[in-house]
Amino acid sequence: MRIGVLGAGISGLSIAKLLSPYYDVEVLEKNSFVGGIARTKNIEGIAYHPVGGHCFNSKHQEVLDFVFNQVLPKENWHSVKRKAVIRFKNQIIPYPIEYAVKEVFKFDKVLAINIVKDFLATTENPYAKNLEEWFKEKFGNTLSEHYFIPYNRKIWGIHPKEMSFEWVKDKLPIPNKDSFTRNLFEEQSDTMAHYTFFYPKDNYQNSFIKALAKDLNITLNYSVNTINKQEQSSKWTINNDREYDLIINTLPLNIVPTLVNHCPESILSVAKKLKYNKVTTMFWESVPNHNTWTYIPDEDSIFHRYIHIGNFNNPNKNYTITEAIGEKTFEEMEACGKKDSSLIKPLDYNVSDHAYVVFDENYESSKLAVKNYLEEIGILTLGRFGEWEYYNMDICIKKSLEMCELIKEKY
Repeated sequence: MRIGVLGAGISGLSIAKLLSPYYDVEVLEKNSFVGGIARTKNIEGIAYHPVGGHCFNSKHQEVLDFVFNQVLPKENWHSVKRKAVIRFKNQIIPYPIEYAVKEVFKFDKVLAINIVKDFLATTENPYAKNLEEWFKEKFGNTLSEHYFIPYNRKIWGIHPKEMSFEWVKDKLPIPNKDSFTRNLFEEQSDTMAHYTFFYPKDNYQNSFIKALAKDLNITLNYSVNTINKQEQSSKWTINNDREYDLIINTLPLNIVPTLVNHCPESILSVAKKLKYNKVTTMFWESVPNHNTWTYIPDEDSIFHRYIHIGNFNNPNKNYTITEAIGEKTFEEMEACGKKDSSLIKPLDYNVSDHAYVVFDENYESSKLAVKNYLEEIGILTLGRFGEWEYYNMDICIKKSLEMCELIKEKY
């Protein structure tokens, strides 16, 4: 069986790697390189992540086994301890904020007391209608209004009351009242899944991507313009010059329907409702620090986080990526960075296309309508934008493993 995979990001490369021993698989990629949004650039000998700061770890053993046994052996990685902080009210406190309230006591006792009182007054309420209500139900009004709501308004570009809360599951460490109270007196603890993570020993994320793409049949500089199913043979044709028995899509759900011949207008209409954000990043030489991420809820900065990419390296190096949602000019990014004495000089700049899906009021119904349509016509869809989910790299791999097993069972 001949399989066409659309897109050579992490999901496309992973499913191709898994299926290639059993089927004739070709990956079609519009760019001259592979890796999608996980791809890095080499700037002054440092890996610059133009879209986000991609690292690897997983709580799923099958994902770890695949990566370390079939892609890049574990001895080719080093372990990095996550050390994230928040710039909150012009003070640096540990992340996550709900475990750092005793640090708030040091500079604003009234605010800290109100955070504690509100959190301890929360009750389990399964009826949140939006993300704003969900934050207040989980963390109380004070912490929500001073941190979670302004930060999420900043990173998504819309108010949390206009967003679904479904995406946030498993994304945040959520304390119960007992752990919250204990952390007022004990050391703070980051309980995120990626408390430690792996980064290639040669300090280049592309080493992993290159290993993932090794020996695959990949056609670069190939833009998919039309997808057509032949009625007589049930085969698929791409651009009338590629023929496959099965198509696996990793391209964005808001784009794919426009490529399918005779796609119903109703599907084209809902696909247009799928919203996403671009992201602008700037790569800086910076002063030394020991953090991996700094989160910035303050609205006087266009940056929502710093990725201290130099500290992913071993030995550490003094480089930082600043990230802002939406399309910002070089001048805007540089001017904002110059307000921070920890950022010395900009070295590179990038504006992405698709970076993050937006979980607005149309998210669930529009996503399901497009996915169901593709399933009905026989196109499988996979990945962050192919499934329109906020997937990290390890979940993209996990979903690829699951899809591989389904295809092997069916074909």
